[in-house]
Amino acid sequence: MRRTTDSLLQPSDEVAEALDSGAPVVALESTIISHGLPRPRNLEVARELEEIVRREGAVPATIAVLDGVARIGLDEASLERVAMEPGLRKLSQRDLPLAAALKVSGATTVAATSFLAARAGIRLFATGGLGGVHRGWTDDQDESADLDTLSRTRVTVVCAGVKSILDVPATLQRLETRGVTVAGYRTDEFPGFYLRSSGRPVEWRIEMPEEAAAVMRGQDAFGGQETALIVANPIPEDQQLDPALHDRVLAEALATAEREGVTGQAITPFLLGYLVRGTGGASLEANLAAVRGNVALAARIALAWSRS
Repeated sequence: MRRTTDSLLQPSDEVAEALDSGAPVVALESTIISHGLPRPRNLEVARELEEIVRREGAVPATIAVLDGVARIGLDEASLERVAMEPGLRKLSQRDLPLAAALKVSGATTVAATSFLAARAGIRLFATGGLGGVHRGWTDDQDESADLDTLSRTRVTVVCAGVKSILDVPATLQRLETRGVTVAGYRTDEFPGFYLRSSGRPVEWRIEMPEEAAAVMRGQDAFGGQETALIVANPIPEDQQLDPALHDRVLAEALATAEREGVTGQAITPFLLGYLVRGTGGASLEANLAAVRGNVALAARIALAWSRS
């Protein structure tokens, strides 16, 4: 277990006690709270996700940076601050030293949350969908920092695949090249975030949380590069976004982005926002359904891991 008492990395009392006793802990990102949902629903969802973790028998550790300090587990006041404070920065791993030096507050992305969770000694992390290789990569080489971080961070990420606005085949190829282990949870097809399937196969399948914990033990036993384990958990079929609606609105969003010259860091929020509007909010509900399922599964895996 990799733990630090550095003043820049502060677990809450509850999280510190859980880690010291070997109790199950699940890391949760804060970007979905500050940047992914409208107020005040974002705070309601943040509380709901933590409650799901507790209901499954684990301790939630929502991660954010407040006044330059990486907080591993938030009390109610801090959770409200992340949800309601205007102008909160969006922090990837590379931004953390700057935020610390300048005493900036910000929500953590998948990359930053994975890194901080691993530094704190937390092995399980639940999120919605990963970042990855963007469409048109051959022209602008736009790739999420998530992939690089997961290629050198020993954390298990439960997610609903990668965001469907991305180049899914290219992302899977990059994960393979970088040695990141990927397993489908009760599925032979890689999930498509809003959709149950991306249409791409996944080579390995697991059926139970205990099997995920066994894979984690295998990672540690073999050693080598400290890569992540991705447990790809599809959204329930009756809660997925209508595939025809998804494809139509995404095509419109991509065409609009190209026409308006939207590129770089602006492209992901632009496309996701377009999907929310173009689907009448259905994409947001599918996103939340996926996150809820991932959080519950991550807690079950954390429980199995704590018993192994």
